[in-house]
Amino acid sequence: MHASRWLLAPALALALGAAPGLVGLVPAALAQSTPPVDTGASGPGAMPPATAGGAPHGHEAAEGRRLYARLCSACHGIRMVNPGNSSFDLRKFPADDKARFLASVKQGKNTMPAWGDMLRPEEIEVLWAYVLTGGRS
Repeated sequence: MHASRWLLAPALALALGAAPGLVGLVPAALAQSTPPVDTGASGPGAMPPATAGGAPHGHEAAEGRRLYARLCSACHGIRMVNPGNSSFDLRKFPADDKARFLASVKQGKNTMPAWGDMLRPEEIEVLWAYVLTGGRS
């Protein structure tokens, strides 16, 4: 009877999106890492860079929206609508202050933890692209 649980767990992990090579080796929560994000680098399947003037492409904001939903929405609210806690209302973040955004995300600020060791630079870039939409993408 217990054996059936061990057979079902890998199938369930695969159905939930765990990498096949990781099934059974690590807990499912650890196996589900942040999906890769296109960086604008050249090569097959690479995304084009942001449009002239620095405005993000829609697909960058869409990637940022997905990442935001997984990592940021618990504190900053769904689609950046602040849930009434002490977190900053990202809809009001100044679009001309990317350096401040990068520093806040990487190093943390006030009650926000630092994410610099957990996020790749391209992930922070797509989060910025989403923040520029004010939650409207």
